[in-house]
Amino acid sequence: MPANLDEHLPSILDGCLTGRRASQHELYKLYYGYGMSVAIRYVNDESEAISIVNDAFMKVYKSLKTFDRSQAYKPWFRRVVVNTAINQLKRQQKYQLETGMDETGDIADRENILSQINYRELVALVQSLSTAYRAVFNMYVIDGFPHDEIAKTLGISVSTSKSNLVRARRKLRELLREQLSINNA
Repeated sequence: MPANLDEHLPSILDGCLTGRRASQHELYKLYYGYGMSVAIRYVNDESEAISIVNDAFMKVYKSLKTFDRSQAYKPWFRRVVVNTAINQLKRQQKYQLETGMDETGDIADRENILSQINYRELVALVQSLSTAYRAVFNMYVIDGFPHDEIAKTLGISVSTSKSNLVRARRKLRELLREQLSINNA
């Protein structure tokens, strides 16, 4: 994004509020890439992510009047994209949520192996998780949602959210180890 974005964003948002197509297009161009980087973490392929981002922009244009201009735009936009992704996943009835149980699991064997794997490989590993695990992992680890909000958003219990996070981390560790053993072979 351009360095002078902070100067121009208020006028772009003003134009969007009045329905100016040029302003909507400008906002879309500025934040499309960021929206895609958020959406792709929640779905299996690029076409689904594009659909989510486009839906998110439609929601932004319709609800921009509710945006508190004293706050930063980017986090608000990210939240719209995340919620749009979750809603699309719900509509497609992709959730096959595992039974909730308060599983704490020991994560003491953490390794610093992320430096040995590139970003695309890591995204691919996260995308290989089940939809339920991937959604909870992204919402908690990447987007910083608390478990009670994840549970409410996904329609699951807090214990299921916690359990799915533990299981997602465990599965990612297994996948990372496999990936590293293949790369080092």
